[in-house]
Amino acid sequence: MKVVVQRSKQAKVTVDGAAVGEIEFGLVLLVGITHEDTEADVRWMADKTAGLRIFEDEAGKMNHSVVDVGGQILSVSQFTLYGDCRKGKRPNFMAAARPEQAEPLYEQFNEALRAQGLTVQTGVFGAMMDVSLTNWGPVTLILDSKQ
Repeated sequence: MKVVVQRSKQAKVTVDGAAVGEIEFGLVLLVGITHEDTEADVRWMADKTAGLRIFEDEAGKMNHSVVDVGGQILSVSQFTLYGDCRKGKRPNFMAAARPEQAEPLYEQFNEALRAQGLTVQTGVFGAMMDVSLTNWGPVTLILDSKQ
């Protein structure tokens, strides 16, 4: 499981011009799932994401998590995180899990974040989405449950 984490001042995801998820302040998560991912990966990733200390304290140090600062989550499924670009000019997406495997794990991930008291907005799984955000910092990290 891979998650691109972006600290954000505001973010929104739209489908066909209509907003389907929006946050004021918190984290934007681009979530990719591969064939080997399990519920254990989902739990590890949710705990890691919720506890990641990337918000500043009073001294300006990254010492607070999204939970600590009362932030929200915008979670967007993104199979292209498992695109392999090593050969040729067109990415190979064979490492991305099929929708029937990926969608339940993606939903479990979002529920695991909600279980930690977080407000979680989402896009629409499998839809063509437009994601807009103000990356604050900028702060962008890549988490991988296999590393």
